Amino acid sequence: MTDPGRLSAASVLERLSALANPDDVPGLSRFFKAGPGEYGEGDTFIGVRRGPLTALAKEFLGMPVGELESLLRSEIHEARAAALAIMSEEGRRKRTSPERRRELFELYLRRHDRINNWDLVDSAAPYVVGGYLEHRPRDILYELARSPVLWERRTAMVATWYFIRSGDLDDAFAMAALLLDDDHDLIHKATGWMLRSAGQMDRARLVAFLDTHAATMPRTALRYAIEKFSPADRAHFLALKPASRAGSAPPAQPRLPPRFSGGSAGRYPN
Repeated sequence: MTDPGRLSAASVLERLSALANPDDVPGLSRFFKAGPGEYGEGDTFIGVRRGPLTALAKEFLGMPVGELESLLRSEIHEARAAALAIMSEEGRRKRTSPERRRELFELYLRRHDRINNWDLVDSAAPYVVGGYLEHRPRDILYELARSPVLWERRTAMVATWYFIRSGDLDDAFAMAALLLDDDHDLIHKATGWMLRSAGQMDRARLVAFLDTHAATMPRTALRYAIEKFSPADRAHFLALKPASRAGSAPPAQPRLPPRFSGGSAGRYPN
């Protein structure tokens, strides 16, 4: 029989503390923009890297929702990341029950205020949000896309990856069109990333989208979207941009989480 006390937030925090390397804290804080005035301002790191954290999460599958929420409430970034890694791994597994998927989906939206950096969104939005909505109405994604909160908008875009992987591209293209005027580069990157992924499933549809939007979409989003194109095709679409909007190449796209390559109650589809 599983020891209920083992699947606790306290147990995860104890294990994270043992894995922590203080020497990694400055680099993680810089990488996740936790400095004054940056998008991750004030976030606290203890120095646990992604690989060990993901391995740890697999030992805590089935953790009660209340314990997951306790981790999400933590000021420690890696504690929140561990909760979302647990949730994502359960969302990925076919044997996870529909009831559990709904619990995790509701928790994600209810505590979106604690899912407040791109790695946290990207870790869980595809399998926890996208996976739950695969055969359900997706109105909630369009609500999130119109949110004033950056991370909710990123969830709306990144969650469509789950649909893209099965060839269901309508929401990815619709969401990309909706977010093309967003003013934050993390949305530009997410939009271009999902467009690129959709284009790998249906290149002609991506080309048609770019024929319509390339001249006016953010340059970063365009560069991400055309990354897999030939040099000649990339040059063609970049040439459609007005010279005044030219800019330098964007930094590297944050990688998908391992094995991958806020909302309020009462809004969840049944």
